[in-house]
Amino acid sequence: MEQDAHLSAVTDSTVSPIRDSAAPQRTLLKGQQTRAAILDAALALASNMGLEGLSIGALAEVTQMSKSGVFAHFGSREELQISVVREYHNKFEEEVFFPAMRETRGLPRLKALFQRWVHRVSMELDSGCIYISGAVEFDDRPGPVRDALVLMVQAWQSALERAVKIAVEESHLQQDIDPLQLVFELHGLILALHHDARFLRNAGAIERVRTAFERLVGHYATPAGLLILNGAKSAAPRASRAKARG
Repeated sequence: MEQDAHLSAVTDSTVSPIRDSAAPQRTLLKGQQTRAAILDAALALASNMGLEGLSIGALAEVTQMSKSGVFAHFGSREELQISVVREYHNKFEEEVFFPAMRETRGLPRLKALFQRWVHRVSMELDSGCIYISGAVEFDDRPGPVRDALVLMVQAWQSALERAVKIAVEESHLQQDIDPLQLVFELHGLILALHHDARFLRNAGAIERVRTAFERLVGHYATPAGLLILNGAKSAAPRASRAKARG
C-alpha cells in the first residue's frame, strides 16, 4: 500500500506540470493562428485599399473581431502596417526569390527571378503591389512604415544585384557591366508593366515586358549568355571558359 501511494505521488508530480504547461502552449498557438489570420485579412485589405486604407476598425469589421481584440495583437495602426509590409515581403520571397534560387547560377537564375517577378505582378493586377502603392503613399512621409518599405525593396534590389554579379562571374554577362544600372532598368520594366497592365489595361503588356527583358539583357550578354537566352543549357559557357583557360 505504501509503495502504491509512492508511485501515485510520483505520477502526479510528473504529469501535473505537463498538463499545466500544455494550456499556455495551446493558448500561445491559438494566439499565433489568430494573428496569422488577421495578417492575411490585413494584407488583402492593404492590397486593395493601400496601407493608408488599413485601420484597426476596418480590420475588426472584416475579421468579425472586436477592435480591442485586433489591437491586442498589434498595439497600433503603425505596427499593423509594418507587419503587413513584412508579411508581403515574406510571401514575395516564397513565390519569387526562393524558387528562382534553385535555378542554375548566372543568367538562368536572373531570368527566373525576373520571370517570377512578372508572374507575381500579373497575379496582382486586380489588387495591387504593396511595394509600388506603398512607394506612392509614403515617398514623402518619413517614419517607421516608410523605413520598413524601403528596407524590403532594397533587400530585393540587392538580391537582383547579386544575381547580376554572379551572371558576370559565370561569363553570361559582360565584365564591364554596371550591375546597378541593369537592376534599375529591370525595375523600370516592372513599373511599366504595372502601369500598362493595371492602369491602362493594355492587352499584351506581359508579352511586351518579356520581350523587353530579352532585348535588355541581350544587350549586356556575352555570346554564351545569348545562347542561354535563346534556350541553350547553361553548361555551355562553363565548358567554353574551361577551354579558354586551358
